Amino acid sequence: MNTTNKIVTVLVVAAIAVATMVIALNIQNGPAMQPQPSPTPTASVTPISSPTPTPATGVEYRNTEYGFSFPLPESWRGHTIVEETWQGATSTDSGEKVVEHGPQLSIRHPLWTDENPRQDIPIMIFTLAQWDALQQDKFHIGAAPIGPSELGRNATYVFALPARYNYAYPTGYEEVDQILQSKPLHAF
Repeated sequence: MNTTNKIVTVLVVAAIAVATMVIALNIQNGPAMQPQPSPTPTASVTPISSPTPTPATGVEYRNTEYGFSFPLPESWRGHTIVEETWQGATSTDSGEKVVEHGPQLSIRHPLWTDENPRQDIPIMIFTLAQWDALQQDKFHIGAAPIGPSELGRNATYVFALPARYNYAYPTGYEEVDQILQSKPLHAF
């Protein structure tokens, strides 16, 4: 094969790879509804002072830092955001070693209290490289035999639902399950 044919072949393969990536970035997979324990890292709660009304659902959480929005039912007006950190580890001879970490934002129902906690809507945020490494089993998150499920992605981040996020079936888990079935996360 001469040099010109090799160059043409490489360019065709590259074009197919780019087209495949563009298509993959535009596909949003629905969440797998697997329960998972809530993580126990230090968290901070940020009140949402003025949720944006949306005609179809009443309230929308919009995050311009990471580039996504999440419509909510009217009953979630006054929700708060809990900021946590997920950790990814590998197994070593001396135990688990944390090799990756990233943000996790949980949308918290306005009726949540210490005495009566309700099911949060957790959203893990991965860089594209972290997500690829997770898919290649280069690290794991938690003890679950399955990983997080993709809710959506943009050009920079993958948004995912933790595996077994609702394992304890707290108050409101059915409502959160119903919200997630509509595939509400919109990446931009």
